[in-house]
Amino acid sequence: MAESLVKELVEAGVHFGHRASLWNPKMAPYIYARKKQIHIIDLRETLRGLLRAKKYLSQVAAGGSLVLFVGTKRQAAATAEREAMRCGMPFVAERWLGGALTNFRTVRSRLGRLEELEALRESDRIAEYSKKMQSALNREYRKMYRNLNGLRTMNRLPECVVVVDPRKERNAVREAHRLGITTVALIDTDCDPDTVDLPIPGNDDGIRSIEVILRQLADSVLRGKAEAAVEAKQEVVAPVASDQQQVETPAADPAPPASEGKPPASEGGQSD
Repeated sequence: MAESLVKELVEAGVHFGHRASLWNPKMAPYIYARKKQIHIIDLRETLRGLLRAKKYLSQVAAGGSLVLFVGTKRQAAATAEREAMRCGMPFVAERWLGGALTNFRTVRSRLGRLEELEALRESDRIAEYSKKMQSALNREYRKMYRNLNGLRTMNRLPECVVVVDPRKERNAVREAHRLGITTVALIDTDCDPDTVDLPIPGNDDGIRSIEVILRQLADSVLRGKAEAAVEAKQEVVAPVASDQQQVETPAADPAPPASEGKPPASEGGQSD
């Protein structure tokens, strides 16, 4: 399995880093070599970080906690949205709203306004407003939908935040650290690995590279959910089986009592 995964990472170009002149010296342990002024990332470190992150995400999903996918850069937006929806987790793919985590209560209240606008658009009541007001309401709806649609399922703070390029998503990483939320990030050679908890060194600019990494992480979330469902089913079946064992078995028919005294006389009567 590891060999096939390494082959997939190579084909996706995960090992290609930034130009050597743009590197962060803290990424030195994750760099294998430099070729034509381009840093080559050590795929052993990529695989090690990916497996560690997959194991952690599987445990988080098995515990019933949320994982927030964040990827607002053009190369990552569509993939982050698709993989998050596939594993049933919230996402931010358009723009990170300041305070999405630290001011979570206010963000949830704005989701109520989004649902109110949706109900208004689906009904005939919007026709009661003037054309100028309808245009303003539609514009407000499009803006709120673009920024908040991915957070609909986030009814509580997440346990983990998956980030593509922590330099681009520094506000999200900063808020997660302030609240003690674990961060998993795909980091390139121009990033600071100390800003995230579980770094995955790799190309964070290539679309195929981002797709491979996020797909692997989403599969781990689905695996954790499946394990949790199996455990819950076993917990339900176990009490039922124990109750059936405790049901009393019907008592056997009692043996007829032995007759007292002499045996009864024969039908022919007593002999002379």
